[in-house]
Amino acid sequence: MEYRILGRSGLKVSVITMGTFTFGGKGAFGMVGQHGVPEARRLVDLCIDNGVNVFDTANMYSTGLSEEILGEVLDGRRERVLVTSKARMRIGDGPNDEGVSRHHLIRECERSLKRLRTDHIDIYYMHEWDGTTPVEEKMAALDTLMQQGKVRYVGCSNYSGWHIMKSLMASDRDRRPRFVTQQIHYTLEAREAEFELLPISVDQGLGVLVWSPLAAGLLTGKHRRGQPTPEGSRQFAGWTEPPIRDEEKLWSIVDVLVEIGEVRGVSAAQIALAWLLTRPGVSSLVVGGRNEAQFLDNFGAVSLRLTAEEMARLNAVSRVPLIYPYWHQRNFATDRFCEADWALHRDYADE
Repeated sequence: MEYRILGRSGLKVSVITMGTFTFGGKGAFGMVGQHGVPEARRLVDLCIDNGVNVFDTANMYSTGLSEEILGEVLDGRRERVLVTSKARMRIGDGPNDEGVSRHHLIRECERSLKRLRTDHIDIYYMHEWDGTTPVEEKMAALDTLMQQGKVRYVGCSNYSGWHIMKSLMASDRDRRPRFVTQQIHYTLEAREAEFELLPISVDQGLGVLVWSPLAAGLLTGKHRRGQPTPEGSRQFAGWTEPPIRDEEKLWSIVDVLVEIGEVRGVSAAQIALAWLLTRPGVSSLVVGGRNEAQFLDNFGAVSLRLTAEEMARLNAVSRVPLIYPYWHQRNFATDRFCEADWALHRDYADE
């Protein structure tokens, strides 16, 4: 296993994080997986044995059942690993059962701690933006949780660029702890994060954890152009996230992943994950799996090094057109770019 420093913190995280989205399988989450305690224990054991030191969950995964199962499975070895959780999404019918108000965050953190059977959460993510609650209230509540020792680090997930910068500004102005990381969706099929989120991570020292790095299984090579949706997959069950807006481009990307994988003797999934591990700011990939074989295959990406030619092929088939103002900056500002600018523009050097 490889470990990377998370943002500007001193915390080392494994480049593979275990996602526990499948733990519980309550409600709509059952489309993805329905792991109970015995199955979850086997998968967690496998991950720990292979050097994974980060386990990711959220208060809304199966309405807290994912946290409960993870807490039970990690009982007795909690101090060996890092546990991350999230709050913000609606978890009840009450008027304060969602958001990042001081009331909601402190209450939900304390509930998560009980379910996880622990006295602290290593990284606590704001699961989604809340434009109603002032950022000052949000960051003050997180500061309180950190001062109480209930949370070690804080981060955000699914924020836009200005959401991140507004939150960081409030922290800096009020001398409160900053976000050290963000958790985002980013794949060869979905590269929008390169416009703002990766440059911000490089510039502001945020680590990047990537959720659904295989696009909900679409980049594994099991889904192919013109073939029926594989039975047993989440798409077969009706799962629609992430949205695919250009299906032809998706299949072209998969074709290249499969071709490179066949030459290298590895899976398309390993190629897709190895590409992500080369990207600016990326610290860890949050991967889930229905069985041991899927996790073992994903672990193979850690030691896989792509050639310049392979990277060029993947970039050519997946790169998105520069939107404004980036095409204008490309034409007139490259001589004054900083490293954060190049986090986007380096892949457009041939234009």
